[in-house]
Amino acid sequence: MSHYRVQYSPAAYDDLRAIYRYIAFELMVEETARAQTERIRYAIRALDTFPQRYRAVAWEPWASRGIRQMPVDHYCIFYRIDETGGIVTIIRIFLQAGI
Repeated sequence: MSHYRVQYSPAAYDDLRAIYRYIAFELMVEETARAQTERIRYAIRALDTFPQRYRAVAWEPWASRGIRQMPVDHYCIFYRIDETGGIVTIIRIFLQAGI
């Protein structure tokens, strides 16, 4: 079984920090902030094995760029797979609207 190296874009790191800060300091629940960001990071780490298991986005211009999406709780992680380099790059982490 192939293993991929998982890396974050600078924007994805910023997104994860913003999620933590919002929950910890705006909602005033630091323990929940830690738990939520850890669940997101755990799911992202699991992309090192079979990252193709999540669907590709269906809208352009992202579909033609091979961007995939993975839901984690109320968040959606967008990522790209580089098959030749064996790298999964986390592009962005967004709160899913309407949940």
